[in-house]
Amino acid sequence: MKKYCFGADIGGTTVKFGLFDQDGIVLDKWEIPTRTENEGAAILPDMAASIREKIQEHGLKMEEIAGVGVDVPGPISEDGIVPHTANLGWGYKEVTKELTEMTGLPSKAGNDANVAALGEMWLGGGKGHTNVLLITLGTGVGGGIVVDGKILTGAHGAGGEIGHIHVDDEIEECCGCGNQGCLEQFASATGIARLGRKILEESDAPSIMRGQEMSAKLVFDSVKEGDALAVQVAERFGRYLGKAVAGMTAVLDPEIIVIGGGVSKAGPVLLEYVQKYYKPCAFKSAKDTPFALAELGNDAGIYGCAKLILG
Repeated sequence: MKKYCFGADIGGTTVKFGLFDQDGIVLDKWEIPTRTENEGAAILPDMAASIREKIQEHGLKMEEIAGVGVDVPGPISEDGIVPHTANLGWGYKEVTKELTEMTGLPSKAGNDANVAALGEMWLGGGKGHTNVLLITLGTGVGGGIVVDGKILTGAHGAGGEIGHIHVDDEIEECCGCGNQGCLEQFASATGIARLGRKILEESDAPSIMRGQEMSAKLVFDSVKEGDALAVQVAERFGRYLGKAVAGMTAVLDPEIIVIGGGVSKAGPVLLEYVQKYYKPCAFKSAKDTPFALAELGNDAGIYGCAKLILG
């Protein structure tokens, strides 16, 4: 009997869903709003209702469905318990237990970046490898670690929080986590924009970035045009991220390093600046670890959630 599963990627604005067959073919994709009011009380019931609707719509039988994989934007234990989330409104939440009770289907859960890493390992930029380090560069910096084909969750569900590695002692502003000097403050989309504004303030040199709204996209578009100040921004970004990744590979020794998130749309030029500072700092056996760009985009989460179920 052919098996199916659902993948559900819970974000602060929307929940993205995918219906997959046992071969990883996505049969349907859709999304619903994430209702975070009242401490996120409606999120899981809304998800369960949406899944039930799709089961009916596709004429599936319960015994044909292997389960529901789900990811959350924050720490979650291997048994599906969330201690708290910053942007869903949840405090302590037994996610998989509640979702199984509501749907009647087995469920498994993981952190969104870790699950995205699993998706990229399975059918994306890390395909063909079982030891993958994924770094997602978006509004923040996330990380996902897959070791021998399994997500590294950690004792507190915080495995792979590369964005909160301490990389700078001088910055006075606080990171969203409450600490100062986190990688996220320099390598995220907002961090790159902050570096761009700082470099423009420090120099009187001409730049095509002047007079425009600063963004990571503007920086790397300007790098491609040969803008000298944009290159300085890319150098600083690359130094922070490259050195941080070198530290992680000394511990994890992955087969491949995959860079994803919105900032990765800059393409190969981004990898060039990261690798430039990675190689001199990397442990000898990891110096030649290949870098790749993520391939699944915003769908990495739902693919990874499906893989949680399909194994």
